[in-house]
Amino acid sequence: MHAGSLYAAVGSWLDARARGGEWLLRIEDIDRAREIPGAADEICRTLETFGLTWDGVVTRQSERTGLYEAALATLASRELTFACSCSRRDARGEESPRYPGTCRTGARPGRALAIRLKVEPGTVAVEDRLQGSMHQDVASDIGDFVLKRRDGYYAYQLAVVVDDADQNITDVVRGADLWDNTPRQVYLQRALNLPTPRYLHLPVLVEPAGEKLAKSRRSIPLDPEQAPALLGNALTQLGLAPPPDLLGGPVHTLLGWAVTAWPTAELPPVPMLRLAQ
Repeated sequence: MHAGSLYAAVGSWLDARARGGEWLLRIEDIDRAREIPGAADEICRTLETFGLTWDGVVTRQSERTGLYEAALATLASRELTFACSCSRRDARGEESPRYPGTCRTGARPGRALAIRLKVEPGTVAVEDRLQGSMHQDVASDIGDFVLKRRDGYYAYQLAVVVDDADQNITDVVRGADLWDNTPRQVYLQRALNLPTPRYLHLPVLVEPAGEKLAKSRRSIPLDPEQAPALLGNALTQLGLAPPPDLLGGPVHTLLGWAVTAWPTAELPPVPMLRLAQ
């Protein structure tokens, strides 16, 4: 975890606690090839250091593949999926990221197959508690999107939709870098007859020139010894003004104050929040 991931976690935790809700911790380790050994446990320890306790057991997507396969089977039984032999280069043209539907009439033999959702024309409207409204024709802008990859791993879009429904998630609070994923997820929810949660997409912290923190000098791991100061910074970035006498004190005291002061409406409705030099 770095400063950007702490900021997002604090915003999500505060929104749940201020509204009397539960905060669930999900480890999205569905792509096992990219998993770093010990990283999930380190994330849990870091959250606890900052006072961000969760409710219930930690959910790991790598242990839930049966649910994802059942969802795929449901869609297949409704003839809403098809096999695709396209590589990423095949699927994305030179000028457009939209999948052109190459394999809708049949995949090429002898190649690894992905599973795509058939997406039909029509506007998906999504409301966000901070960012406002988004209207997207997923078929026109994205096309048939992947639910299971050619390497056998389940796609993020399928996993989060299934998990949100299975865990009875009412509110999703995350970074605005995932805002443009939301129409696809809502489309998939409707295809599976699943409920749509409320969404709150927080502005993403970026460097002054717009670079992502994960690729900058500020992406260093959080120092537990600096937890009170770092938590104070995160609260300030979330639009709060912690009392000076609480800064540098116990994290639980600072979070207790923040729960009572959490004002979603005072967050800037922008996709990016640029940090000072």
